[in-house]
Amino acid sequence: MKVRVGVSMGTALPDGPAGFARLVDDIDDLGFDSVWLPEVLTAPALDPLTALAFAAAHNPHLKLGTTMLLPGRNVVRVAKELATLDQLSGGRLLITFVPGLPRRHEQDAVGGASPGRGLLMDEMIPVLRSLWAGESVSHHGAAGEFEDVRLSPLPTQQPLEVWTGGMVPAALRRCGQYADGWLPSVCTPEEVAEARLVVEEAAERAGRSISPEHFGVSIAYAGRPLDDKVIRAIVSTRRGVDPVQVVPVGIDGLRGHLERFLEVGFSKFVVRPIENPGSWRTELEALAAGVLDLQT
Repeated sequence: MKVRVGVSMGTALPDGPAGFARLVDDIDDLGFDSVWLPEVLTAPALDPLTALAFAAAHNPHLKLGTTMLLPGRNVVRVAKELATLDQLSGGRLLITFVPGLPRRHEQDAVGGASPGRGLLMDEMIPVLRSLWAGESVSHHGAAGEFEDVRLSPLPTQQPLEVWTGGMVPAALRRCGQYADGWLPSVCTPEEVAEARLVVEEAAERAGRSISPEHFGVSIAYAGRPLDDKVIRAIVSTRRGVDPVQVVPVGIDGLRGHLERFLEVGFSKFVVRPIENPGSWRTELEALAAGVLDLQT
């Protein structure tokens, strides 16, 4: 397996454009695979597409990843936006589509009930694939009403891969039926090993398969033992989960966590400090020294 480690900024705001550019360069210089930006509408966070376009223009090497909201978007517009970003970055775009965080303010901002958002993703992903392949596409449904639309420019990557996240049964089925890879979060190695079987069964029923190289995990790690506020935040995201089992403490704890995921066949990782570090450069240097030798 090819092991890759990317770094997510989470909802940290950089110190202006120069600070963001410096962070992007540091992630690249230290040998990480990619920079990741989540899309969280109600947090003080950068818009991922705008910021990744900035990163692409500033740094010609680093891969550009986002966990991006698909519901609430016009399917043709988002197809064009992502195709343009992939082309102008020379094929460096990594996409994981998500339905949104299970938090009331965020859900209200995204719009639509949770089941409806998932069904909309089911409808939109095949349309996106057809548009990115350069086909003439007509569609009539909740995702849009249009006839004979052909996209230009097309993405450099053919195909432009789509990964999805999530641990609930509908998310696992969606991944197997429509996606190229799976990137869950707030989970244990034991959970994802079992859930992967569900994903692969769903893919087989749909007459398709997902590459063994396309299973990864997004992992938040803590610099110190978890306090009550952090524990409550984790539990609100995944009820019933033991926060101690899903958020490793310290770089050594993170490394051990990654090794356990490697043992069950997961090889692509997006890691982030759960609290914004005082110095990103210092944090990245410690992170690189602790985990990057796992990359193969």
